[in-house]
Amino acid sequence: MRRVTLNISVIGTGYLGATHAACMAELGFDVIGVDVDPEKIESLSRGELPFHEPGLPELIRKHVDSGRLRFTTDMSEVGAWGDVHFIAVGTPQVKGGTGADLTYVDAATTSLVRSITKSGALIVGKSTVPVGTAARLYDLVQEQKNPGVELSLAWNPEFLREGFAVEDTLRPDRLVVGTRTEADEAKLREVYAEALGRDTPWVSTDFETAELVKVAANAFLATKISFINAFAEVTETVGGDITTLADAIGFDDRIGRKFLNAGVGFGGGCLPKDIRALQTRVAELGLDHSMKFLDEIDQINLRRRKKAVARAFELLDQDVVGKKIAVLGITFKPLSDDVRDAPGLDVAARLFNAGADVHVYDPEGNKNAAKRYPRLGYVDSLTEAVKDAELVVLTTEWNEFKALTPADLQDLVAAKRFVDARNVLPAAQWEAAGWTFAQLGRKFNG
Repeated sequence: MRRVTLNISVIGTGYLGATHAACMAELGFDVIGVDVDPEKIESLSRGELPFHEPGLPELIRKHVDSGRLRFTTDMSEVGAWGDVHFIAVGTPQVKGGTGADLTYVDAATTSLVRSITKSGALIVGKSTVPVGTAARLYDLVQEQKNPGVELSLAWNPEFLREGFAVEDTLRPDRLVVGTRTEADEAKLREVYAEALGRDTPWVSTDFETAELVKVAANAFLATKISFINAFAEVTETVGGDITTLADAIGFDDRIGRKFLNAGVGFGGGCLPKDIRALQTRVAELGLDHSMKFLDEIDQINLRRRKKAVARAFELLDQDVVGKKIAVLGITFKPLSDDVRDAPGLDVAARLFNAGADVHVYDPEGNKNAAKRYPRLGYVDSLTEAVKDAELVVLTTEWNEFKALTPADLQDLVAAKRFVDARNVLPAAQWEAAGWTFAQLGRKFNG
């Protein structure tokens, strides 16, 4: 491993911060993770995570044991020690609104700046923030820093995919940094020297562009998903197969096939929140007309959840009251336990509220989902979920569900009815086996 000399702190040890801290240690840096939650710090110090992310617990335990990584609640521990301080706290949606809540970013930055006594340190924002935040925080850093201490600030957005966060941090597909001085950029080049040695694209820019890159990427991905789902609304009405349509247009390298999977739509803690926060910010700038299309993207996405519920009603002849329905998957995507704004959980809740007897199984998400919707019936296995079910609804494409065959379920269910809301199963195979089988983006004739 190459010799590294920088000491790194990561402020905030949630999903982003814990991942970044562990990966910085893996790259050879001495790292301290800081958080205000003592229980979280104690858990991380034991190598235990409050969320699911493949490979991350092992990486944390490895570097806690080696002494390269440790966690603390005491911000003063990094003030005289750290050379580069990453801000990785959350920016949730404002309660009752659509903008980003910057309370945690502001508090973390202020607390950090006041603790720093080592001159020449660099503060680096990784949190997803509205454009203009970095410039404001740069001024805050200069106002709040201790006398005689030289500090600077840069912005380095994250592009993590849940389920692949370790890989995305250690081997990123690009690195974007917003800086105001060549010295700050040089320090970040030192941090990311290993990735740069593999010719990872390096985008050096200003604060504003760095902030916008992350929300622009998420807005584009949301647009692509909603685009194909808008066409699914058409094929459901006139006939045709949305998956074949997506394959056909995906051969055009200007379009590409990724993120053209029609189904129940997107969710999670990033895409929905970020497109709403972007709309709010551009409205504040008097440019709401520029991003007006994002509102329709949001609405298309929400309509797909209603469509999945409508399909369930259709298969049950419009009578779901008292019917046992198995919902398979309620995380917003596989390889995650994240149920924030998850389409599957929304579908399950809508069916329950309509009077159905809903039984939910997810390989990782049951515990988190139960905190949000405790009245649903959560079970610990697929078999338990589908036993005596009058309808099965697949809403998250875990491999366990994608591998299902009609023979796996036919002796367990009370009726052979299935809604594949992710379009991942071969419809012809299920229909040939006598199932009433519906997908989104295909015309359903009952």
